[in-house]
Amino acid sequence: MARIITLKTKKISAVIGAVFIIAVSGCAVPGYHYDVRRDLSITFGNADSVIEEIREAFRARCPKITVCYESGSDNMDDIYPLIDELVMFAMSETGDPCMGDYLYHQYGGYRTEYSYEKNGDRFSYTIDIFPEYFTTPNQEKTVDERISEIVAELDVGGKSEYEKISAVYNYVYENVKYDKVHKKNPHYHLKSTAYGALTNGCACCQGYSVLMYRLLREVGIDARVITGNAVNEDGIGYHAWNITGLAGVYYNIDVTWDSQSGTHHNFLKSDKEFSETHIRDEQYSTAEFYERYPMSESNYIYRGEKQ
Repeated sequence: MARIITLKTKKISAVIGAVFIIAVSGCAVPGYHYDVRRDLSITFGNADSVIEEIREAFRARCPKITVCYESGSDNMDDIYPLIDELVMFAMSETGDPCMGDYLYHQYGGYRTEYSYEKNGDRFSYTIDIFPEYFTTPNQEKTVDERISEIVAELDVGGKSEYEKISAVYNYVYENVKYDKVHKKNPHYHLKSTAYGALTNGCACCQGYSVLMYRLLREVGIDARVITGNAVNEDGIGYHAWNITGLAGVYYNIDVTWDSQSGTHHNFLKSDKEFSETHIRDEQYSTAEFYERYPMSESNYIYRGEKQ
């Protein structure tokens, strides 16, 4: 019998004021600072902690996230841009395998509602965020348990970066099939999740890529999920694949295509190799993104060396 988890609304208190950097001593808690917009009528003095709490609420699959604050002015025109910004930062990379792209690519967006009360010259605002998750807390618990088992099975402790990447790629390649049944069903979200890939043994490209991301991060390899258009014999279609760090640079991996074709043609490839068939979305094509994730100029060739 499945255990039922009841989630309560996550309430977050925000404080109006100038944005500042939270100083954190020691190394137990990361000192994140998010450079939030300053051109809005709302500026949270505790923006960093608000973003962290929103992130944790997404991770817990909270059905409603509430942000409350008081202001001396009418902020209604800026509420939606502010929340978009806060959620965007909540989905940013932290190094945690359960955060970043793992969150971003397993939810379908959110709707927002807000209300306010005016007392004299003060406004008390309540903003509610209602995310659409592709998985439930129980399903994510199942993923966590299965991921721990797989990492133990891979037994990559002390192995090179290449050996870790290869082990993860081979596991997904051998254990996940393409979900042709639900491919065109927009209402069946499990095809886009690590849960679907692990429990059903099948997924579409997003599910493959999210599982690759999660496993690579779990074994200590940096990775991202990349989306864009892919070109093959069937034409152009929206697609997802991965980049992964190896020896200081990054390489492309498309395990979805390799799994379908029974080849390894899309493993650790350069952008030059991928550019004719994989066209990145704009957010993954900027100079800033390439500076953060420098791509190798050539395909990776394994010669048995240790990284």
